[in-house]
Amino acid sequence: MKLYGYFRSSATYRVRIALGLKGIAWERVPVDLRAPVSAQHTREFRSLNPHGLIPVLVEAGRLYTQSLAIIEYLEETHPQPPLLPAAPAARAEVRALALAVACDIHPLNNLRVLNYLRTELGHDENAVNAWYAHWIAAGFAPLERDAHRLSGDGRHMYGNTVTLADVCIVPQMANARRYKCDLEPYPTLRAVCAHLESLPAFAQAAPQAQPDASPT
Repeated sequence: MKLYGYFRSSATYRVRIALGLKGIAWERVPVDLRAPVSAQHTREFRSLNPHGLIPVLVEAGRLYTQSLAIIEYLEETHPQPPLLPAAPAARAEVRALALAVACDIHPLNNLRVLNYLRTELGHDENAVNAWYAHWIAAGFAPLERDAHRLSGDGRHMYGNTVTLADVCIVPQMANARRYKCDLEPYPTLRAVCAHLESLPAFAQAAPQAQPDASPT
């Protein structure tokens, strides 16, 4: 099993967490998104994924894209430990938490969006950072209320075990810290992430723990 990704990509980070939680062995294939390398735009990578996005999981000659689709594939092929509850209603609630991150927050703050703001629209770093912080606040405020209501122990987004929602919130929180967003209004999210980041699968999946990590 090969995982094409970038050490700082939050979507790749999610998949690394899921692989670690399920104890699946995998091979790392770095894809450097930074200019001037911009490996995601090369003909070689586009032949792998025409969308030019990571992560890409390759297993037994088949390619899988989109982090949540990849994680659900892993959930179905390696069901233990489960990342989704057994009850349909609970599964829907966990998916909603995960999608709030993956569909509502992350796309607006994705690297290609930030680069478009810098280049084509000519915004400086202060404006880009303000954009980032705005969408973090818009997404984290309701997630804070959701987690306060749905967490069973203040250490998980839902109930008292690790779920898909936890796999999604930790990478987004890491990015929010990197962009120096104000996180004081979200004590539940901060407590959840502090606990999760202490777990081996989360710690080993962190960007700074990756062999291709760099400070820039």
